[in-house]
Amino acid sequence: MSKPAELREQSDEQLEILLQEVQQNLFRLRLQSETERLEAPSEIVKAKREIARVKTILRQRVLERERAAAIAK
Repeated sequence: MSKPAELREQSDEQLEILLQEVQQNLFRLRLQSETERLEAPSEIVKAKREIARVKTILRQRVLERERAAAIAK
């Protein structure tokens, strides 16, 4: 699990890759959960939070770009 400050240091491309990896991991965890092989159910919650963090940072960056473009006009 990454801290928000560490995530903000990464580029958009790195965050997109991380997002895909965490989403794939969440899929695997859900599959394990259904087959009753999941050792730590809390991993699902951690993965969801990680996805939310990454998406939030990406959205903040989009909004900042839009705001800067609006100001530039």
